[in-house]
Amino acid sequence: MTGRRLTSLLAYITTSAAGASLLTGCGVLPGATGGSREPVTVMTWAPDQTRATNMPGMPAMAQAFARWVNSQGGIDGHELRVLTCNEHNSTAGAAACARRAVRENAVAVVGSYSQNGRAFMAPLEAAGIPYIGGYGISEDEFTSPLSYPVNGGQASLIAGHGIQLAGSCRTVSLVRPDTLAGDRLPELLNSGLRKASHRGAVDIPAVEDAAEYTAQASRAREKAGEKQGCVTAVLGERTQTFFDSFRRLPEQEEGEGGRGGGDVQGGDSGEENGAVRISSVLGSVGQPVIDRTGGAHSPFEGAFVTGWYPEAGDRSWAPMRKVIQEHAFADNRVDPADAGVQTTWIAYTVLKDVIEALDDDTISASRIAHALDRGERIDTGGLTPTLRWKYEDLLGAPGYPRIVNHEVTFQVVRKGRLVAQKPGFVDVGETVLSAP
Repeated sequence: MTGRRLTSLLAYITTSAAGASLLTGCGVLPGATGGSREPVTVMTWAPDQTRATNMPGMPAMAQAFARWVNSQGGIDGHELRVLTCNEHNSTAGAAACARRAVRENAVAVVGSYSQNGRAFMAPLEAAGIPYIGGYGISEDEFTSPLSYPVNGGQASLIAGHGIQLAGSCRTVSLVRPDTLAGDRLPELLNSGLRKASHRGAVDIPAVEDAAEYTAQASRAREKAGEKQGCVTAVLGERTQTFFDSFRRLPEQEEGEGGRGGGDVQGGDSGEENGAVRISSVLGSVGQPVIDRTGGAHSPFEGAFVTGWYPEAGDRSWAPMRKVIQEHAFADNRVDPADAGVQTTWIAYTVLKDVIEALDDDTISASRIAHALDRGERIDTGGLTPTLRWKYEDLLGAPGYPRIVNHEVTFQVVRKGRLVAQKPGFVDVGETVLSAP
C-alpha cells in the first residue's frame, strides 16, 4: 500500500469515527459553550389514565423543557435527558418508578406528582437521589432530607383557604378524601378559620374516586346553612364530579341552591342573601376545569380558590408560555394554566440553576443535593419567593418541616377566569405552625 493511499484511509477512518460519536450522542452538544460534558439524566413521574387524579401535563412539560434547553446547547453544556414514568396512583407504581430512576442513574426526580411518598422516597433516599419540586401532595415530601419542595403543599393551601373563607363564610362544609392524607385537612382548614375567630368547618369525608357525590353534596349544603354558607371540596380530579352532583341537587326554598357559585359581580363580600358559595384549592379547581365546565357559565363562577402561584394570566409566566408555544404547541397535555404544569416548570428552573451554579463536567445526585443543602438561592422570576433549603429556611411545622415556601395567593372566578382576589402573596407560615 502506498503512503498516499494509507493517509487517505486513516483520514476516512478518523472522520467516520467522529461521525459515529456524534450520532451516538457522545461529544459536544450542538451549541454547547464548553468542552465535552456528560449528559444529565433526570426523571419526572405522574399518574395517567387512572380513576383518580391524573397529571399527564407534568411529564409532558418536563419533555418540553428538555427540548428547549437542549436546543440552546443544554444546561451549562450538559444535554438534559428526561425519563418519564406513569406512577398509576399506586404504591407499587410509585416504587417501580423510583427503582427505575435508581437503575437508570438519574441524578434527580424533578417536578413529579405522587400521593405515595413512603413508596418512592425510600428507594430514592437509599440511592441519594434528590426529589426536587414534587407537587406537594405527600407528607413525605415535607419530611425527607432529600426532598426540596417548591411550594407549601396541601398544608399551605388548606390553611390559607381557611383564611380566605373566614371573612366571607359564616359556616363552612369541607368535603375531602377519606384517606390518611385527607384526615389532616380539617385541622389545617380550621387553623385558617380561627385566624378570624371562626368556628371549625363541618368535616365530610368522601371516597376519592366515586362516580357521584349526591349524598355528600346534600349534607354539605345542609350543614353550610341558609345564609353566608360555603361548601369547599378538595377531591383532586374528582372535585369537578362533586360539584356536578352539588349543582344537580333540588332547589331549596327562597332561591337557595341554584348553581352554588353565587354572584360576585359587585365584590367578594359573600353576602349573596342566602346563596351557598363554593370554593376549593388550586389542583382541585383550576382554569382548565373551569374552561371544560362552561367558562363564565361554569358552576364555579364566583368560587373562591386558593393557589400557590400567581394567576395564570400573570406576566411572570411569560417565559414558560414561550417555551410551551415553541416546544409543546401541539401537545394538548401541556396547559400553562394547570398547577401541575406550573409546578414542573418551577422545579426544572431549580434544577437548571443548580447545574449552572455547579459549573462542572460531571453532575451527580450527591452534588445537586449538597448544593441545595448549603443554601443555593433560586430566583423563580416572581412565581415564588426566592427558594433556599438551608436549615434556617425550613418552616419546621409538625408534619411539614421541609416547607420553605409558605406563601399562597387568593383568587376568585370572575366571568370564567381565575383572577386575583387580592394582589400578591399571603404568608400562611404561622397558620400552618398553629395547626394541631
